This record gives sequence, C-alpha cells and structure tokens, in this order.
Amino acid sequence: MDLMEIGMRAKQAAVCLNKLGVSEKNEGLRLAAQALLDGEPDILAANQEDVVRAAANGMSPALIDRLELTPARLQSMADGLLEVAALEDPVGEVLSMKQRPNGLLIGQKRVPLGVVGMIYEARPNVTADAFGLCFKTGNAVILKGGSDAIESNKEIVRWLRKGLQDAGLCQDALQLITDTDREVTRQFMRLNQYVDVLIPRGGAGLIRTVVENSTVPVIETGTGNCHIYVDESADFTMALDIIENAKTQRIGVCNACESLVVHRRIAEQFLPELWERLQKKQVEVRAEAEARAMVDGFAEASEEDWGTEYLDYILSLKLVDSVDEAIAHINRYNTGHSEAIITKDYANAQKFLNEIDAAAVYVNASTRFTDGNEFGFGAEIGISTQKLHARGPMGLTALTTTKYIIYGNGQVRS
Repeated sequence: MDLMEIGMRAKQAAVCLNKLGVSEKNEGLRLAAQALLDGEPDILAANQEDVVRAAANGMSPALIDRLELTPARLQSMADGLLEVAALEDPVGEVLSMKQRPNGLLIGQKRVPLGVVGMIYEARPNVTADAFGLCFKTGNAVILKGGSDAIESNKEIVRWLRKGLQDAGLCQDALQLITDTDREVTRQFMRLNQYVDVLIPRGGAGLIRTVVENSTVPVIETGTGNCHIYVDESADFTMALDIIENAKTQRIGVCNACESLVVHRRIAEQFLPELWERLQKKQVEVRAEAEARAMVDGFAEASEEDWGTEYLDYILSLKLVDSVDEAIAHINRYNTGHSEAIITKDYANAQKFLNEIDAAAVYVNASTRFTDGNEFGFGAEIGISTQKLHARGPMGLTALTTTKYIIYGNGQVRS
C-alpha cells in the first residue's frame, strides 16, 4: 500500500472515529488488549527475529533492552490498553460557555486532532501505547517504526487490528508503514494533506531530522540529559538511593539520570560514598579535577560530557558552590526533560522548582517517574520537551485540540 492510500484511509477512519461513543471506543481497546495476548506466540517469535538481527548488527545492550519483548512486557502492553480504556475520555468536554451581550453563547470544546503520525525507533511497546491513546481520543494513527523492530511492529499491528475487527470497528484507525526506506520517511514528513500532527520519538538524531525536515506540524519529544542536584543539606542515604535508581534501574530510557551536580561543601564526605555505591553497578563517573582528587576511580570529564545523554552506565559529575550555580549549570546543559534536587532546605527546594526550565522538576524523588503511566495517564505517546500545546508526558488530553461552539438565535453582525 502506498503512502497516499494510507493517508486517505487514515483520514476516512478519523471521520468514523469522531462519531464513536466512549463505550464503543473502550470496547475496541478491551478487545485489542485481548488480541495482543492471543497473538503472544506470533509477536514474541517476530520480536526474537528483530533481537537476533539487532545483536548481529552490533546494537548496544541498552537499545536491545528497549527492543526486546517478554511475556511480562506484552502483558504490560495489554494492561496499558485496559488502563487507557478505564480513563475518562476528554473528547467532548466543554471547557467554557459564556453569553455575549448580543445573546450569543460562545463555548470551547475538546475534539480529536484528527490523524496523528508517529516516527519512532526500536521500541515496539510504543506501537501499542500510541494506538491506545490515539484511539481513545478519536484520532487515527499512522505509525512509522524503525527497521530494527519491523517484524515486531508488523505482528503487533496485525493483532491490534484484529481486535478492532472483532469489535466491529474501523481497522484503518491503526496503520503501519512497513517500507523502511528513508525516502518513504521523508515523504511521510510531508504528508500535510492527510496528517494533522507528527510526533517523533527516539534519539536526538531522529528528533532533529523530523523537526528540520517535516512540513507537517511537529510535537517535539526530547532526549533526556536529566540531572540530580545533591544540595548541601541532603540526606546522604536518600541521595544515594535516588541516584542509584535514576541511573541504573533502566539505563536506556530518556528519564534516566545522566548528570550529577553536588554541592562542594559536602563533596569530600559524599563522593566516596557515592563511588562505593555506584561501583556495585559498574557505573563510570566522569568528573572535573577537583572531584577526581577526592576519588581515585573517577574518570576525566570533558566539556562535551556536561551535555551528553549516555544511555549507558556513565554519569557526569559537576561540583558547585550554591543552589544558584547548580540551577545555572543545569539550565545551560539540560534538554528540558526531568531534573531533581535532593535537599532538606525548603527555600532551596522551592527555588529549584521555580527556576529550573524543564518539563518535570522533582524534589527528593527519582527522575525515573517521568512517565505517562506513573503520572496516571495509563500510557504516554511521548514526553514533550517543547512549550507549545503539550509539555511533559503526553496522555489523552495532549492528543486533543479545541474548537469554539457558538449558539445563536438569529444574530447578524452590524
């Protein structure tokens, strides 16, 4: 099927979806979730093809972890669809309704975006998440996954569409572009007549390519150079637990901690404890000379390290003299994703919350919580690091827009 036909089918599906009630959409999601579980042998077999090929091509362990599916992860994908079904549908919500002096009633109402396009890399779980969120909000979705996960995505989409068929609903609400040629991707980014918004999800290179080349409006999901600042009043045990979790619980994700900032006043006491903890997980710490003098095992940091998203067992470390210096350093090098402060000082916590420029800012908690499911959205279609329309984990509301609805009784403008 060529790209123009996919676009036309998506546009037609969006019209059909806009007429569905919430009970019909929820039934479609429930049957799609069951179809995923029914298709487990086929989906996992296809996924293993992708994993074996990726390993042979030298893909890093962190990215293979993103790619690989297990029965538990497939169950989690199905559960995510059920959680989305259980959420309140934002479509149709009337946000305001006011009467003008001339008697007109002017209101604002939530409506679907229409056709959502997604370009993403080797994360097959995104296929189910994107479908679920788009379907619940009445949007048709066209998916363009990476070649590394092509077999997995084909099977996941096949079974999700079977679920829609079982529910008697339009299967073209979900379509997958199976041609992995880069020229097809470029054409997809210019399919303005059919695609209302494009969402890239992946590494910095992919996101930059889409932002720079798309003529379709883009919601930019960002990379995650996430920082944790250990303030001079921090509880050391809390700080070590949070850093270990944020850095090592899952290294290949955008909300993992990549950069550490520590107040110089506590460095001599804290850094040896930090090194002892991180050595257990074989984390490399790249630091400036002053910190390296305190811990022999630290490696040398370059200017490039302050702004790097490693997606690996590597952590940069910067010493500062104050919360103001920490904020200035983080705002200079962060990617607008997730930043955290560990502190007992209320004033410093509030200052950090107010002055850090990021989609999610934490006090005394791991950056790993920046996630649609953890925020109560059921799932996410991405984590937006831009400031227009949506910011942070994008759940159902972020996949809607608004239109004005006006009631009159014969008014004409003079």
